Amino acid sequence: MGSDGPAAATALGFQGEPSLSKVEDRYRQIVEAAPNAMVMINASGLIELVNAQAERVFGYPRVEMLGQQVEMLVPVRFRHHHPGQRESFFTDLQSRPMGAGRDLYGLRKDGSEFPVEIGLNPIAAEHGVMVLSAIVDITDRKQKELRIQAALKEKEILLGEVHHRVKNNLQIIHSLLELQSANITDRLALELLRDSRNRVRSMAQIHQTLYQSKDFAEIDFSHFLDTLVPSLVASYAMTAGLVAVDIAAEPVILPIDSAIPCGLIVNELVSNALKHAFPDGRTGEIRIALSLRDHNDVVLSVSDDGVGVPGHVDIAGGTTLGLQLVTMLSDQLGGGFALQRSDPTCGVVTFPIARPVGGTA
Repeated sequence: MGSDGPAAATALGFQGEPSLSKVEDRYRQIVEAAPNAMVMINASGLIELVNAQAERVFGYPRVEMLGQQVEMLVPVRFRHHHPGQRESFFTDLQSRPMGAGRDLYGLRKDGSEFPVEIGLNPIAAEHGVMVLSAIVDITDRKQKELRIQAALKEKEILLGEVHHRVKNNLQIIHSLLELQSANITDRLALELLRDSRNRVRSMAQIHQTLYQSKDFAEIDFSHFLDTLVPSLVASYAMTAGLVAVDIAAEPVILPIDSAIPCGLIVNELVSNALKHAFPDGRTGEIRIALSLRDHNDVVLSVSDDGVGVPGHVDIAGGTTLGLQLVTMLSDQLGGGFALQRSDPTCGVVTFPIARPVGGTA
């Protein structure tokens, strides 16, 4: 900035003041008292003005900065590109942050680097346009960000380990139930143990899917269906080769609090169809559909072209354990359950997605 002259004062908006020297002094006092480091350069990149905070931040007395190239305050690894960036600013003069989207660093007299944020402002002065840079040392902020990132990484590792261990423990329970089945000859007891094993496996599969994903708060439920349903069908050996399964699932992301009960619902509805819809070697198809309605309501349906639900089964009252579980889990999801008895037999669960904080839409 020039030392005197009406052009500089006018450019700063002080035209008509009684004393130009007083305006200049007032402006310099404002810059001097600014809480951020202030460095003004001319079109040649020479430092024309610095304040006390710039001395403290960079470690130079101002006499060693004034008249020097501003690149003295830039780390050596960035100096090659800095003059070109500086010249580009002078060709498009407007107030803006420097290096938007890039990490910026300053260089102290002792050779140490530190992260900065820089705001650039063109100033018209007597000897041409100057650029006033407001420089903020953001070392503390960066250190806090690094600590937060480290804490988040530790949390991710912990959550991954939790899901992994939960999955392993559930698989142990599944294996124990399977071993117990080998000593049971009662058909009803075997069926109950098989249903319990499948429920445990459904929950284990959700934790396995979460463990393998990058997001421990949400799960791609369509991917979960692709892994759960085949293993579920395989557990009912009497339907092998007789019952086809079709999965028509849109990509639907569910928070874990919704994914677990929804997975159990799928387990119950598919299991009921495999057990009851195709007696005496009857062939047919089970269809699982998943979609998102109005961007917020999940619609899950399991249908089959089997014999249908007998008239003595109380759908509304949920006389079977499977129906009781589906009704209870639907209530837990804040949704509703409807069952069509035949042509085709179809169970439909509709519920809203309870988004976690920061969850995707």
